[in-house]
Amino acid sequence: MNWIDLKNETQLDEIQRESEQKTVLIFKHSTSCSISATAIHRLERSWKPEEMQHVKAYYLDLLSHRNLSRRIADFYGVTHESPQLLLIEKGACVYYASHLGISYPEIRKNILQ
Repeated sequence: MNWIDLKNETQLDEIQRESEQKTVLIFKHSTSCSISATAIHRLERSWKPEEMQHVKAYYLDLLSHRNLSRRIADFYGVTHESPQLLLIEKGACVYYASHLGISYPEIRKNILQ
């Protein structure tokens, strides 16, 4: 999986623009949490690049960027959780999941084609 590090608020504007053309995935990861580690490893093992060519994946390190994580939660109207995955399409969060509810089949099912 080719993650793009999400490190600053200016990238949120970029995500909004990108989401008009393709699906944007945001994965909020706590590097000190074993559940978060399990969720990201399961996702990376299941990820099929040929099925997800139209998805741009961003990775947010929660411990380094807590304020940005809260900003994302507020902006998209979701409760902050960790780990958490959001799918952004046409400027809106169309799906989110947290903890071990993060699964590749559910992501595929919830992406607009």
